[in-house]
Amino acid sequence: MSNGPAQGYQVIARRWRPKQFSEVVGQDHIVRTVSNAIRLNRIAHAYLFVGPRGTGKTTTARLFAKSLNCENGPSVETDNESPICKSILQGNCMDVIEIDAASNNSVDQVRDLREECRYAPVACRYKIYIIDEVHMLSGQAFNALLKTLEEPPPHVKFIFATTDAHKVLPTIVSRCQRLEFRPIADEVIAKQLALICKTEGINAEPAALDSVARLAMGGMRDSQSTLDQLISFCGSNITEADVLDVFGLVSASQVAELARHVARCDHGAVIALSEKMTEEGRDLHRALGDLQDYFRRVLLEAIAKGGQTDKLGHPLSTESLLRILDTLREGHQSMSSGLDEKVDFEVSIFRAAEAGRARALDGLLKEISALAGGPSADAAQKKNN
Repeated sequence: MSNGPAQGYQVIARRWRPKQFSEVVGQDHIVRTVSNAIRLNRIAHAYLFVGPRGTGKTTTARLFAKSLNCENGPSVETDNESPICKSILQGNCMDVIEIDAASNNSVDQVRDLREECRYAPVACRYKIYIIDEVHMLSGQAFNALLKTLEEPPPHVKFIFATTDAHKVLPTIVSRCQRLEFRPIADEVIAKQLALICKTEGINAEPAALDSVARLAMGGMRDSQSTLDQLISFCGSNITEADVLDVFGLVSASQVAELARHVARCDHGAVIALSEKMTEEGRDLHRALGDLQDYFRRVLLEAIAKGGQTDKLGHPLSTESLLRILDTLREGHQSMSSGLDEKVDFEVSIFRAAEAGRARALDGLLKEISALAGGPSADAAQKKNN
């Protein structure tokens, strides 16, 4: 005989969702700003949370609402077992209303919201509206919201979240305090994933977690969802090879090898490595993006060392690295609309290699002028002008 519905599995991203500001990872500047606003009692009536997906916007909005409405608040530290805090964390609080603007974006729905704002909260200190993907509101809906946003009742707070801030009307933005959520650094994501694996009893190679972090592109939630998928595929032991095979990633060592081939302008080696990647089922579009990131790191190191590097087994100036990066960026963009990914990938690599070997025209003219004992290129240019 059944004793009721079985408790369903809760994914890692939900189990590890922060319940206190101290648990938010990778957004220290946001936590500091919001915490100081609560401590100093300088709480604005409207906030706009801007940033890529999976960086903690909605989670922080819930924590903010919990801190404002907790029984002993407003307070940064809250008792998660108290009735109000528990109801907010579970999404059951009548005074904390979460709205998805993607599906509730009509002017009539915003007018209904305006009417609801007039009524006092049922059990909490504030009635808080968390509107996700606010940029999806229609123009009429934005205009209907303006008056309420400009002069809201004292018991109402708005928290807007968006991944596309440029689509939000300037008149809305000007009435909000804007907080920018940054993409989370790969090493920060990998460290958090290592903590999750240790707690969950999962053995994961550090290189595997580094690859997952790289795949997430700054989103903690995406990395946790990926880890969940890998656990389903691999069980309690996760290797780098597993990550590469499941998601078609190119290993860090292959990216470094490809970069060396570009620096040496070795077309044959590029083709051989491209063939190997294709046979292994690697995502060449992502590989080109990883190569672009690798050259960016090399460029930063070259700048720090005075303008040149031999890390790639071939001396390259910052000028050459910039040309390589620019060519890779163009190739990465064109691959999205190309017909043959492999051909587009190889052509982009070849062009980058040639760009790195090319000499800047201005520098070449200066050297020729110096050898000939004639006027410098700058002087010649001034004379022509």
